[in-house]
Amino acid sequence: MHRRLPLTLILLFLLAGCDTEEPTATFPPPQPTDVSEETATPLATEPTTPTLAATEPPTEEPTKASTDTPEVTMTPAAGTTDAVGLELVAEGFTSPVALVSPPDDSGRLFVVDQIGLIHVIAEDGTLLEEPFLDLQASIVTLETEFDERGLLGLAFHPDYAENGRFFVYYSAPLRPEAPQDWDHTSHISELTVSADNPDVADPDSERILLQVDEPQFNHNAGGILFGPDGFLYIPLGDGGAANDNELGHVEDWYDVNEGGNGQDLAENLLGSILRIDVDNEGDNGQPYAIPADNPFVGVEGMESTAEVWAYGFRNPFRMSFDRGGDNELFVGDAGQDLWEEVSIVTAGGNYGWNVKEGTHCFSTANPGESLDECPDTTPDGEPLIDPIIEYQNANAPGGLGLVVIGGFIYRGSDLPQFEGLYIFGDWSTSFEQGDGTLLAARPPSGTDKMWTMWEVAVASNEGGRLGAFLLAFGEDADGELYVLTTDNTGPTGNTGRVYRIVTAPEQPAGPGAASPTPSPTP
Repeated sequence: MHRRLPLTLILLFLLAGCDTEEPTATFPPPQPTDVSEETATPLATEPTTPTLAATEPPTEEPTKASTDTPEVTMTPAAGTTDAVGLELVAEGFTSPVALVSPPDDSGRLFVVDQIGLIHVIAEDGTLLEEPFLDLQASIVTLETEFDERGLLGLAFHPDYAENGRFFVYYSAPLRPEAPQDWDHTSHISELTVSADNPDVADPDSERILLQVDEPQFNHNAGGILFGPDGFLYIPLGDGGAANDNELGHVEDWYDVNEGGNGQDLAENLLGSILRIDVDNEGDNGQPYAIPADNPFVGVEGMESTAEVWAYGFRNPFRMSFDRGGDNELFVGDAGQDLWEEVSIVTAGGNYGWNVKEGTHCFSTANPGESLDECPDTTPDGEPLIDPIIEYQNANAPGGLGLVVIGGFIYRGSDLPQFEGLYIFGDWSTSFEQGDGTLLAARPPSGTDKMWTMWEVAVASNEGGRLGAFLLAFGEDADGELYVLTTDNTGPTGNTGRVYRIVTAPEQPAGPGAASPTPSPTP
């Protein structure tokens, strides 16, 4: 049975926090469960047609984590500017959650809409009328007021120009063999482009690589991508609800807190980032292989979860590899009540949830107040790795915003003042009206651990904020960055927009919120 949660619980959770003939890997093994949540009636989502932009327990006592709050700098670093312009690229989407540039020198941009559509923006700026892919019939029915399910990710194979292969992450209806009171099943599928039209996918080519059953509707992450090593990285949230201790959240080594999937390495894949080889088959006909250097390959008790590359996440909603430098993986992990965080993630790393929220000790009994102390290592002595960026959630006094939206290290050429900086943002300061924020951070100097962060103002908008809910960032083939927004809290309507971040206009902003800079006529 597929159940829905009341809207009040949905909002609380954010603030608190198709069959194929090919073999399909599944996880976890189905177990009957029960749940008592009230059922809510699903709401239909009407697709709209986007348009081109107008030309206008430990065996020994663990060490204790510090509860000191790191200093957060909210002023620009020397040599930077704190204002940018936004150039409208395309609009009319419902809920644009990803923008991806294919590695084929075509200059195209692919926009992922949460309602199940992928659209193409041609090199000349034209938004093509026909979607590249329509998966609306394959995803769950979405709640229009707020939902974290849907079509959530797109990744092109590094050799896409030669093989036409690409991969998607979406929320499918709960499969029959899953626990009956869980919410849905996440699919990671492979498809190919049409042999006749490079701007249209072949929908009949779908091959499901992996299925992961999800106990709740939220914390799905979904921003899949290929690493510089050619392997596919798959972020998975902790299973949803709040605290990582509800239905479907297993017990772990830390007895102080109930749960959770974030610290578990043996029973399920949730709360982790996976790394798989999509160019080879695995054992017993598995449709993907596990790289031999994955950190938990050969570890006793992890025979069924060796896909895990890093763990200890709540909802690693957005992540990206730096295309320069050391090609580090930056992950924005959505916090619950008090702290939002960004981490540099490495193989085998444990990023702390639900022992910690950011650098602070988390309490499942009282999530609105950090504990005075907690372990900073596992019973085996492995460290709980702190984030590089942390800021207070808007639920706390003086908080910046409700959900961190991970971004990119800037490696483009149009905005040299941002070279090497991490550009990211926050979803909104409230649900009542979209009030997203653009942010920047630079690496520390000396012995500092935390990056310095500050707000980047939108020059044309009074107050400098986006005036909309921030859903995602995107990066094109040249390293230039894009901002994806909507005016709605859920996947409904046609207020979704894609902007390019550009140099701030020289003229001063007039009274009131002005319109962003329009894109030129194609």
